[in-house]
Amino acid sequence: MKRTFQPNTRRRSKKMGFFARMKSSIVSRRRKKGRKVLAR
Repeated sequence: MKRTFQPNTRRRSKKMGFFARMKSSIVSRRRKKGRKVLAR
């Protein structure tokens, strides 16, 4: 039987990567707060 999770790095970075988060304004909110590290 095949495992259900087949990781795909490209799709992952498109969905959860830094630039995707820039669009969704999580990172910009953290920048406004004055955070030293925005994303790990």
